[in-house]
Amino acid sequence: MAKVKTSFFCQSCGAQYAKWQGQCNACKQWNTIVEEVIQKPDKNDWKSPSTALKKSSVPLRINEIDSAKETRLNTFDGEFDRVLGGGIVPGSVTLLGGEPGIGKSTLLLQISLQLPYKTLYVSGEESQKQIKMRAERIKPNSKNCFVLTETKTQNIFKQIESLEPDVVIIDSIQTLHSDYIESSSGSISQIKECTTELIKFAKETATPVVLIGHITKDGNIAGPKILEHMVDTVLQFEGDRNHVFRILRAHKNRFGSTNELGIYEMQGSGLREVTNPSEILISKKDEELSGNAIAATLEGARPLMIEVQALVSTAVYGTPQRSATGFNAKRLNMLLAVLEKRAGFRLGTKDVFLNITGGISVDDPAIDLAVVASILSSNEDVALPKDVCFAAEVGLSGEVRPVQRVEQRILEAEKLGFSTIYISKYNKISNKQSTIKIRLLSKIEDLALNIS
Repeated sequence: MAKVKTSFFCQSCGAQYAKWQGQCNACKQWNTIVEEVIQKPDKNDWKSPSTALKKSSVPLRINEIDSAKETRLNTFDGEFDRVLGGGIVPGSVTLLGGEPGIGKSTLLLQISLQLPYKTLYVSGEESQKQIKMRAERIKPNSKNCFVLTETKTQNIFKQIESLEPDVVIIDSIQTLHSDYIESSSGSISQIKECTTELIKFAKETATPVVLIGHITKDGNIAGPKILEHMVDTVLQFEGDRNHVFRILRAHKNRFGSTNELGIYEMQGSGLREVTNPSEILISKKDEELSGNAIAATLEGARPLMIEVQALVSTAVYGTPQRSATGFNAKRLNMLLAVLEKRAGFRLGTKDVFLNITGGISVDDPAIDLAVVASILSSNEDVALPKDVCFAAEVGLSGEVRPVQRVEQRILEAEKLGFSTIYISKYNKISNKQSTIKIRLLSKIEDLALNIS
């Protein structure tokens, strides 16, 4: 047995130190370094969970490597496959994070129940009966899903060797512990060791592994930051527990784009895929109200029509308020300054509140024109037509700048029944016949004249 040693780890970033100190040199956080007991086995005691399947690796010339496209595993969940880039890559390790109660376990249990491959669902937080109760609400009958309640990695690998599953799901990585580390579950050293063992197993056997990770109060995945560097894909499951819609984003993806977006609706029978997000992001109303504008935006390869709401009112207190939900507050201040300087609107003494409906956050600069239109509509108390949308960026000099893939935005607006779209006159569009009217703008003064 090797000598028992202690080491000091930063609970924020995972940096290791030989002795305690007040501030972490890596992340500059104070009072985050704690002592953990480490028990490392002798080299002769180490046995890989997949020793029988391990293959020796030899260097190859890059032109000798087989460049055939890797076959992905279809999860039969269109939104999940879209965010991953077309399905699960064999041998990949995916980390799914999200707030407590948001639906992480429900999403992966639902996927494991509908997969046609042999799937092992390992839970360290719920019993088999509790998982069965949730499964009966989603899909009662599944011959390919096996449930294991275990937290010790050595026992998990024994069951994996006997079952030989095609997909392994771990719920959650913070509950696992390894015999090779003496510290408690959820500690920095345990999370790193358990993840390392799972990554080694995934790469040697070409079995995809999906991990569920807890998050901290700051919204970051709990554990060392190196955990996100170790895995291949990091997914974030977002949403408000008081609302029914959930959003799946990719913060890191070695096998696809990080700009893709998946939307689900939480129901009593599980999560329903939302194939047309524009219908839920645009509110249904009979009368026309001021301060509402529709923007044509893109999330990855998916066009979305979102509703921008603005409220402009006289400031009751001394300092005017500037509040933005789902939109960058600094960019809102910039657009207000452009309106005051270039278009002559006196907004410096007024409160401005901005909201992106549906609970999503948008970083696409193409919604600038819709933000400006909603602000002007609320300020003048003039309602915009319901069948008008906007897709353009606004510059500091008040010019309406072109945006990328504008034709895709136009097609989406036309498909949803919009009659007019405002874009920049500098956008290059083909001469295809379309039923939607395309209005070209060069500066925001032209938009202000149309609204007022």
